[in-house]
Amino acid sequence: MAISQYITGIQHVGIPTADLDRTISFYQSLGFEQAGLFPNGKNRCAFMRLGNLTIETWEGDPTNPTAGAINHLSLNTTNIEQAFAAAKQQGLTLVNSEIQSIPTFWKRGIRFFNILGPNHETIEFCQIL
Repeated sequence: MAISQYITGIQHVGIPTADLDRTISFYQSLGFEQAGLFPNGKNRCAFMRLGNLTIETWEGDPTNPTAGAINHLSLNTTNIEQAFAAAKQQGLTLVNSEIQSIPTFWKRGIRFFNILGPNHETIEFCQIL
């Protein structure tokens, strides 16, 4: 079992923001369209899309307003349970001890887990339900 069996490509890049409306406007000025706007607890989360690139941007988490401000890279996952099992079997550095979920994203929610790469970068494996 290899985790690569359950990945179809990049799903999104995650960038936290201190000003969601300004960030939405900026990406719209570059030609991105707002693909989704969702509540995220007491904050909001927007998905901005241009072609095959989707940026997830959200309020409420600390930001790093310098180079290196990207929070995570998300890979589209076809079977989150099997991908999680494969990640464990391959000995990847798991950030989450179990699969996470956000029921308010998209129509039926998402399920995901995170690992750390060799440079301590966060890589999310995400299945839209």
